[in-house]
Amino acid sequence: MEGPTAVNVENPPPSQAARAVMAALGIAGDWRLSALPGSYSNFTHLVEISGEEPRKIVLRRYNPANYEAGHSKHACEYHALSLLQKSGIPAPKPLLLDNTGELLGLPGIVTEYVPGAQIEPPTQAPLWGKRAASTARMLARIHQLPFTKADKPYLMDDNIEVAWFIKSGEMPAYMRRDADGERVWRLVNAHWGRWQPVKSRFAHTDYWSGNILWQSDSISAVVDWEEAGYGHPAADVAYCRMEYFLEGLPAAADEFLRAYEQAAGWTLTDLPLFELAASARPMTDPTGWFTRPRMEERFRRFIARASEELSS
Repeated sequence: MEGPTAVNVENPPPSQAARAVMAALGIAGDWRLSALPGSYSNFTHLVEISGEEPRKIVLRRYNPANYEAGHSKHACEYHALSLLQKSGIPAPKPLLLDNTGELLGLPGIVTEYVPGAQIEPPTQAPLWGKRAASTARMLARIHQLPFTKADKPYLMDDNIEVAWFIKSGEMPAYMRRDADGERVWRLVNAHWGRWQPVKSRFAHTDYWSGNILWQSDSISAVVDWEEAGYGHPAADVAYCRMEYFLEGLPAAADEFLRAYEQAAGWTLTDLPLFELAASARPMTDPTGWFTRPRMEERFRRFIARASEELSS
């Protein structure tokens, strides 16, 4: 959950991984390889296979140097995708789990490719706001996904991990440098775990516009489940609402909350606390988050509003 860590292992040749995976899955035919957007923690490639039955698969390989302690992102994502397939929630179909990197060169997974496109602010910010209700209803479906005690070892405990910055008992340096870091750390540290009792829910933990694919007006897939978890449902809602505020869409943030609560069938409690916890993420890399005018100003207002509501 902390900020980006530099990738410090060499990316194995993806062509070698593609050949090994196709052999393991019994797939034959000519193929073409291309890179897809990944992150600091994984390398993602599309394999387009031609022939009588054209097919597209996706290789996702994870850098163990970027793992949080005790959390295997490849196993988490594969397990989460398997649960989602049973529920009918749109997400890539998992095909193969490589725990050791024997096939992929690094631990990773292989999935079916799902067509669709992200909504990309700022040029598409109005569209992102327009689809707030649809986005919220999908999150409510995710939070209603059943899971068992046997699933928990694969998933993150969000009630701990979304407030990773208080675990050591000392304020991180990046929060000391931030204008609101001390206030956020103090309030979250004082109130964390003291929320009203609520049923633990299956969670995405990184639910925002970049992890939702659309075809026309419908969501074709929710992707990037490497930090799937369980815990208080307000965590996902808070994180997504923060993006609306940063993009200058506070009315959409409120519409998102209304639509979520209506679809979920419950009223969220302690949302300001989880909004403050969400605000720690931009503090780890402010230049990466505040890339356009007024984003930081909106971020400060987001923190001020949540702080006031929590303290009232």
